[in-house]
Amino acid sequence: MKITVGNTYYTEINEQVRNTTDTDIVLDEVYGQRYIGCGIKGKTITINGTPGNALGAYMDGANLIVNGNAQDATGDTMNDGSIIIHGNCGDTTGYGMRGGKIIIEGNAGYRVGIHMKEYKEQKPVVIVGGKTGDFLGEYLAGGIVIVLGIGVEGIPVGNFCGTGMHGGVIYLRSKDIPEGLPSQVTAEIATEDDLKQIESYILEFCENFGYDKNKLLESAFIKLTANTKNPYRQLYTHN
Repeated sequence: MKITVGNTYYTEINEQVRNTTDTDIVLDEVYGQRYIGCGIKGKTITINGTPGNALGAYMDGANLIVNGNAQDATGDTMNDGSIIIHGNCGDTTGYGMRGGKIIIEGNAGYRVGIHMKEYKEQKPVVIVGGKTGDFLGEYLAGGIVIVLGIGVEGIPVGNFCGTGMHGGVIYLRSKDIPEGLPSQVTAEIATEDDLKQIESYILEFCENFGYDKNKLLESAFIKLTANTKNPYRQLYTHN
């Protein structure tokens, strides 16, 4: 099924996507319509253009392919499925994400991975090909965030990385540790065993965007985890 979106209001587009029995849908000329793929499962949606906020929110097993940039709150509280973005992505990507994968070719904004969490076999993954803004992994409780820093000079994250982090893991393709990490975050050079844990995710990134997996994995990675010996006792207030 192919839909030319143009100036059609987002509620009408989303109703068509939900109600069709087709499992392979192409949306052409998308100009900022919100909530595309919200709560959807069992469908593949190719988006040609720029979807609006909350792309794939609450998604439960669909696959979204964006041939363009995405805006804020992509994958908000997403439960399962994949979002592949052939461009850049806005703020709060993966907010409260509980499962599935978001793979971004370019850069992402602020607060990527905020409040991500995992439960049993549900482990969310966010991969950013370029760099991210401030507060990467804020209050991260579970899952994996990978920032590859392709084409980026220096450390590929902004300030306040890992603030409130109390679970999960962040991998940065960099030989340098971000400055100003909170004391409750442990930074170390990723080992060969660590890189084996993320090899399949990097391979998936490369298959989608045409990069060389071996070249990326030959680089140094920094691994950030929550320091269980010095946990957060207060997350939101100050003595």
